[in-house]
Amino acid sequence: MSGEENKTQADGHIGAIGVIRVLRDHGHQAYLAGGCVRDILLGIEPKDFDVATDAKPDEIQGYFRKTASVGAAFGVMLVRDFGETIEVATFRSDGVYSDSRRPDSVEFSSPSEDAKRRDFTINALFMDPLSEDEEYTIIDYVEGLSDIRDRILRAVGTPADRLREDHLRALRGVRFAAKYEFEIESHTKDAIHKHASKLSGVSIERIGEELRKMLLHSSRVRACVLIDELGLGHAIFGDDTSFDTHVMASLPMEIDYPLALAALAIGRGAVAGGHAETVCARYRKVLDLSNTDRDSMRAILECLVELELHWADLGEAERKRLASKEPSAGALMILDAMDPDLATTIHSEIERLRARFGGLNPAPLITGGDLIGLGHLPGPKFKAILDAVYDEQLEGRVQTRLQAIEFVQERVD
Repeated sequence: MSGEENKTQADGHIGAIGVIRVLRDHGHQAYLAGGCVRDILLGIEPKDFDVATDAKPDEIQGYFRKTASVGAAFGVMLVRDFGETIEVATFRSDGVYSDSRRPDSVEFSSPSEDAKRRDFTINALFMDPLSEDEEYTIIDYVEGLSDIRDRILRAVGTPADRLREDHLRALRGVRFAAKYEFEIESHTKDAIHKHASKLSGVSIERIGEELRKMLLHSSRVRACVLIDELGLGHAIFGDDTSFDTHVMASLPMEIDYPLALAALAIGRGAVAGGHAETVCARYRKVLDLSNTDRDSMRAILECLVELELHWADLGEAERKRLASKEPSAGALMILDAMDPDLATTIHSEIERLRARFGGLNPAPLITGGDLIGLGHLPGPKFKAILDAVYDEQLEGRVQTRLQAIEFVQERVD
């Protein structure tokens, strides 16, 4: 973790305690709530610190100078008086979730009622950071503390009710279970499996964001396995393909999203022999990928095809061009798992090429400006001329600027 991240988290903790002190000074209940409590108990530095209180939104606005409403109707305010933004929410109970995402109405209530409306017991704890008796005091209305101790993921109350309120909770449950290495409690697991098809009604934006969080975490393999085991794959991807863990499990812990997506596609049956455009278009649709993520994923899969099927047929210049492409690094990681012998051969050849004629990606000996100086008019032929000269340079037949100019004069003119 970087020093800047550590500072942000420390500032967030200090800010949250500052908010709690102000609310307590005005006679209110106020605690740390939700995910930050869970992470502290697990020995993980929280990314955010949230506060829950019995103060109403208008009261919160009156106690602090820098506030913003992000959901006053739901009792949620942002406070920035202490530097970092702290989310402050009023204790509430929720009404019916007719859209399976947000409650139609809320009623400001008590800490116990607020805990009962939350998704999983590990996210329904409160902490008093100002306790005089101990380092901190945990307020637990749902047996979340024992579930954290036993490493169990359990829905609050009746699992089916929690899932009906928001079907995305099925995927959130997968992410939490994978990330924290928890076992999903049997009734919660059964409810997720039973309601799996309902996930297809959740927006692709929300599904895509959950998948992004899963795939960027080192627990990505278990998350994908759980998606299969719980029957969620069809609702997300539109097919019943089982996930083969081999490729994804071979990748480093820290990888970027496009590489994780490419490994996911391979694990779910995408064939390296082609159709990268079709596969990536489908993933873009079902996961709400940005154009950049889609294009980067496709570039990795296309490089994989070139490496796996065509490397032996490429000349030196073509091999250097392919090896110097940014997506080739990710494609080679996948190939290491798919065909270790071929990957080893290619790695060795790339190292050999790296030592020849200026390396894999030397600076071009001539540019478009040089072509203009030689009397060529800018146009579509420019790229073809420059590519031809660069191929000669990569293969060592042209090694100086003068030789490059002579090549253009002799071969192009």
